[in-house]
Amino acid sequence: MATASDAPVLETLAAMTLDSIEHCTMDRETLIITRIAALVAMDAPAISYLAHMDPAIKADMTVEKLQDVLVAIAPVVGTARVMSAAGHIAQAFGVAIAMAESEAEAMAEAGSRGREGS
Repeated sequence: MATASDAPVLETLAAMTLDSIEHCTMDRETLIITRIAALVAMDAPAISYLAHMDPAIKADMTVEKLQDVLVAIAPVVGTARVMSAAGHIAQAFGVAIAMAESEAEAMAEAGSRGREGS
């Protein structure tokens, strides 16, 4: 019997991703390039790209490599999908930056409160 969870969908997706990675013998860079290409081909939403940011960073994915992926698959998936992906990727970067800024502000605020209490 399954146990109740606050985020069953996210937990299931995370488990599927981990299972996929464990059974894949590709190097990190090839894996993330393959996944990005698949996201573009499916016209995935920004949240899907956001979920791949950390693995992309760990695979040393650069903006230049990302652009190369988009250029390489454009003739296959089409310009509309590539342009849509570029917009979704930009949204994902915006969310990631906002989350990082929010986390940094919370840490600074906690540090400030800690110094005031001393």
